[in-house]
Amino acid sequence: MPEPPWPGRRPGDDVDERRAENARSGAMVGAMQSIGQTGRVADANRSRHAREVEGIMAAARVLVGVSAQSVAAIEDTVTLPQLRILVMVASRGPLNLGAVAAGLRVHPSNATRAVERLVVAGLLSRDDDPADRRNLQLRLTDAGRDLVATVMDSRRAAIAGILERMPARRRRTLAAALRSFADAGDEVSEDIVWSVGWTTTDG
Repeated sequence: MPEPPWPGRRPGDDVDERRAENARSGAMVGAMQSIGQTGRVADANRSRHAREVEGIMAAARVLVGVSAQSVAAIEDTVTLPQLRILVMVASRGPLNLGAVAAGLRVHPSNATRAVERLVVAGLLSRDDDPADRRNLQLRLTDAGRDLVATVMDSRRAAIAGILERMPARRRRTLAAALRSFADAGDEVSEDIVWSVGWTTTDG
């Protein structure tokens, strides 16, 4: 004989409770699955981002090597600090000694000695500033321009050689991707770029 229901309960209440419990369990399982899927997506995004960063790091090491080789090729002519002055003047045009010292973040006396060596070597000229006779303007001589061009052309040739070894389909998309990367990083100050012997002009 069936047991009498508890006071206040109706026949079928047990069935309704089981259904409600099953619904709650199903919702919990669904929520856990959703959380797990979200976690897997987040992990995949982090993994992809890490691979992208490491890819750029590997490319940067290659470019550092290209830069180092171009500087080594002229080390019998100028030192890296002297090359920094040349690329600064090449990028900015005529500069006075104070601007050179500020760009190099050195004391003016140190800049004076470096500039003097470049003038003696025939790579810089030192002329009166028409706007202020108390200042001297530093300009690249033809030999100075040729030296900076030699360094930059050496880098372009090395990069072109690397591109030639890449599959053509990858090479077609690389330039646009790197230009976008360069635009995103344009907050890098000019003096940092000069410090490693790069001009800040596209020519």
